[in-house]
Amino acid sequence: MARIAVIGAGMASLAAAARLGVAGHQVVVLERTGTFGGGVGRLARDGFAFDTGPGLLTLPAVYRDLFVKTGKRSLEDAVGLVEVDPASRHVFADGTDLTLPNASRSGTIAAMDAAFGAGSGERWSDLVVRARETWEVMRRPLLEEALPADPALFARDPYPALRRGFGPGRGRPSLARVAAAELRDPRLVALLESHLLAHGVDPREGPASAAVLPYLEATFGVWYVRGGVRELARAVYERCLERRVEFRFDTEVSGLLVADGRAAGVRLAGGGEVAADVVVAGAPVPAAPGDAGISGAGGGSPARPGPQSGAGRCTVHLALRGSRPSGTAHRTVVHAADRVRALDWVFARRPGPLPPAGALTVTVLRPDDPATRPDEGHEAVTLTAVVPAHDAARTSARTVDWSAPGAAESFADLMVAAAERAVPGLRARELWREVRTPVDLQRETGVAGGAVPAPSLAGAAGALLRSPNRTPLPGLYLVGGWAHPGGGLPHAGMSAAITADLIAGGPGGSR
Repeated sequence: MARIAVIGAGMASLAAAARLGVAGHQVVVLERTGTFGGGVGRLARDGFAFDTGPGLLTLPAVYRDLFVKTGKRSLEDAVGLVEVDPASRHVFADGTDLTLPNASRSGTIAAMDAAFGAGSGERWSDLVVRARETWEVMRRPLLEEALPADPALFARDPYPALRRGFGPGRGRPSLARVAAAELRDPRLVALLESHLLAHGVDPREGPASAAVLPYLEATFGVWYVRGGVRELARAVYERCLERRVEFRFDTEVSGLLVADGRAAGVRLAGGGEVAADVVVAGAPVPAAPGDAGISGAGGGSPARPGPQSGAGRCTVHLALRGSRPSGTAHRTVVHAADRVRALDWVFARRPGPLPPAGALTVTVLRPDDPATRPDEGHEAVTLTAVVPAHDAARTSARTVDWSAPGAAESFADLMVAAAERAVPGLRARELWREVRTPVDLQRETGVAGGAVPAPSLAGAAGALLRSPNRTPLPGLYLVGGWAHPGGGLPHAGMSAAITADLIAGGPGGSR
């Protein structure tokens, strides 16, 4: 069996290590920080606990498969996995308040008709049906198999109306154009676009195939891990230990070793080397001697720059006095009053350190979980907004210097004010807050600018495709958000499955 060095201990690296460990390989994970999980972190203070990364899980089947393939205990035996119902609440600037059930077509139609008027639910449902066709076309070849040598097939948008030669007028198809043509109501348009915006992609440039994102939630549900999604990272880490994977924390990799034209291990920043037959990089790929034709692949910057470049997240964790009201939605999206100005600010058509008034979309997470609060008289709330990535030198119009004095707190104040539309009296309940910007993510994950990778989507001329898992350098493989099939918790698991199969000599994919 092979000696395998895994760079980084993010979710894709953990999942890959578990799969490789169960195959009998000698696996060592080298993590430059003191813990596992990468962007799936945890903040604990004064009895409050918060996820610092994703707060919800979609497509749990990816992790069910991981646990089935790597041990006896199932995913549900390892973590407390519960459906979130309602799936989401949406608050609009005109006062419209929409609550959507989890994985219920009839319930969704009824809720939309009540909020937006008769016929609204059917228009949304028809779009979701078309999204299902899109999912059936792209699921296996784009997300569950290795990226082909010529990915031109995925440059074309598979959304049905576009595939059949029809579309929303002239110009390059986009999610925004499809939404305007098929949904008509600007609130429904904002709801659809919010799914892609949450991944840091401008819906005016992102492909219509992104309609699969709400389809996945509507079909497979929205899930929460008791204790927070960080518990999922813990469970995968423990599965690695069961498979005798070795972890070396506070160990930074400074370079690749190459011998006889293939990866031969890694060089450590503190001195020393780790010899390996295979290297799996789930963090920015360090330079190899002569570059070996892999510069930029899979690490700190997108391999194929496109409409997603430069977006990060700002998160505000709020410790609140007062209990969580019964019936409160776990997730609420507070939509911007001015959609165009909001998108222009995030994607640098109107650059500046702060967005214009009313141009901010904020997601509010309020888990009903005793593990997140000291007692029933308090509540832990997390606010998230998509923002330009960090760049202290401002070398790109799509970035902001989040380390500038007062930048983080000023923006956090705007987020809290926007969230009060969904949580009245929020500021009066605040005990303390922790603000996290792209600077923090850059420090913790090593990703330049703290940018958050979007999932791979077909269309947009291939701009949302990522680097292949197998690199031009034999013995070097890539996993994680900047590799195929892109960002997101489910995609991390898919990336690991593809890579483990490639290393085993297979075509790449979960078998």
